Amino acid sequence: MIEAFVRPSDEVLDVGFWGQSVRPDSPHWPHRILLEHCAHVHGLDLEFDAGQLAHPENYTKASAETFSLDRQFDVVFAGDLIEHLSNPGLFLDASRKHLKPGGRLVLSTPSAFNLFNLVEKLAKDEPSVNSDHTCYFNPKTIRQLFAKNGWKVEEISYIYSLGANHRESLKKKIQNALYWFASLFTTKYLETMAIVAVPA
Repeated sequence: MIEAFVRPSDEVLDVGFWGQSVRPDSPHWPHRILLEHCAHVHGLDLEFDAGQLAHPENYTKASAETFSLDRQFDVVFAGDLIEHLSNPGLFLDASRKHLKPGGRLVLSTPSAFNLFNLVEKLAKDEPSVNSDHTCYFNPKTIRQLFAKNGWKVEEISYIYSLGANHRESLKKKIQNALYWFASLFTTKYLETMAIVAVPA
């Protein structure tokens, strides 16, 4: 996703960089990938351990909904953040103020209708989701949210992701096999959406 939508010459603001579900020493940490890929990266999150960061001066503790920095960026990047927010419109407003002319917002979020959610919905009232999530998104609701807040969605694509590094039940292994098989024919059941948007 980063290689597809973020250029090596870009200056990037990574919003919600610390809570990206992977340890900072992991080569799969999205923020680390941005640091290795881009000209300059500034991280923003409510909480982080500055002692684990090589250049603490490039990080700001602030809310994704109300942040205000004294610079602009080519890209505002938000990996799996928007579904955690109480007021995603405020995040979109703050992001727009921090983009250079021609800049773009690149984000990912779980797809409401991914295969795992649909299968779980057959068996119980609600699918299992992160307890900190506040909303579900699909392409229609993402486009509506962005349009209402002065953005134009340029692209929505899907990311095949599994990444299970722990022991799984037989039922989950069967779901994983179905997920892989469905992905050979269509993207609509994939787990993660990638969105690129620009100010309208």
